[in-house]
Amino acid sequence: MIHYPFQTKLSISLLITLLPLAAIAEEIGEVSTRFRLASPNDKIIVEAFDDPRIPGSTCYLSRAKQGGLSGAMGLAEDTSDASIACRQTGVIELPPSIENGKDNGEEVFKKRTSILFKSLQVVRFYDPHRQVIIYLSYSDRVIDGSPKNSISVVPIRNEAQALNQ
Repeated sequence: MIHYPFQTKLSISLLITLLPLAAIAEEIGEVSTRFRLASPNDKIIVEAFDDPRIPGSTCYLSRAKQGGLSGAMGLAEDTSDASIACRQTGVIELPPSIENGKDNGEEVFKKRTSILFKSLQVVRFYDPHRQVIIYLSYSDRVIDGSPKNSISVVPIRNEAQALNQ
């Protein structure tokens, strides 16, 4: 067996570099919306995630989670219903590629909502005129998406700006 340590290390480095910087959500809580006797209930789950490229910006996402036997086995397709609210939770310093709009529409969060083809995504935009970060949540499929969406806006208010106002 022949080993290629340099090529392996290079491949791993490229893979890590090319992976999108998607946030990992922390589950905050849940409520049952439909009782099911012999299987998990349908739920609304509340999750929080920090923007992976903008420390100081946190989003809270509520989304539907299908219960039942198919939901327990991961085979159910969750509905496209979701809501997002984002807040400034610390000092925000924008990277240049976000500040100049180059990274507008960048994916910051993605959660699979069916076994194969559907996902819930959150993308980010920056509005330099108003100095706000805009987060858009939406659901998509390989063939067609859903028009259901939600936005949240985070005004950037750092300590120096707050003192001037």
